[in-house]
Amino acid sequence: MLAIYKRELRGYFVGVIGYVFLVIYLAMAGILFSYTTMFSMSANVTSYFTLMLIFSAIVLPLLTMKSFSEERKTKTEQLILTAPISLPAMVFGKFLASYTVFGSATLLTSLYFLFLVPYAKLQFAILFGNLVALMLVGMVFISIGLFVSALTENQLSAAIGTIAIILGFLGIGLINTLIPTKYAIRFVFSALSIFTRFQSYVNGYFEIASVIYYLSVSAIFLWLTIRVYDRRRFG
Repeated sequence: MLAIYKRELRGYFVGVIGYVFLVIYLAMAGILFSYTTMFSMSANVTSYFTLMLIFSAIVLPLLTMKSFSEERKTKTEQLILTAPISLPAMVFGKFLASYTVFGSATLLTSLYFLFLVPYAKLQFAILFGNLVALMLVGMVFISIGLFVSALTENQLSAAIGTIAIILGFLGIGLINTLIPTKYAIRFVFSALSIFTRFQSYVNGYFEIASVIYYLSVSAIFLWLTIRVYDRRRFG
């Protein structure tokens, strides 16, 4: 797994994908930070992290779209399938490489809040909770991206498919607001919604159930990715 991790992490910066992602992510985070805090004269971080959630849904597929699709397109997939490495190790190695790039970028953006320290009293507990929530959501988005990338050899299709599934998970929360409270389906939609669970952290509540939810959804998509390659190896 370590070899796959190093190979994938190196691949992001041998090409341009890693640099493009970092530039876009850090620049947009700076713009959103300035808009929601500096320009608004506010130390409230909730708007910033909510917007970063939506932005991450669009930009994270840049990291995952080539993970498996490129292997299929360049016909190197068979080398991976016949390599002396387990499929879980292969998938998890690719996942960790993408997550390392995303996590590093997210931690760098948290330094922006140091600009507020001289001018406002930050609620560091809420700031930390929001940061953890964004990292958890990013884990889910990357897992979804890897699964979709394993289904196609076209990187653009992988990116579009990933965004569609992520927006579906986010859209459940919006649909939920339109359903009368007396309907049981509202409870189901609320339980499945990434956005609804994220709002708990935004409001300063740390929920173990939400952590379990994010870990479970990520694990499911990673397992589905393994199953895709398991069928190709023995199919």
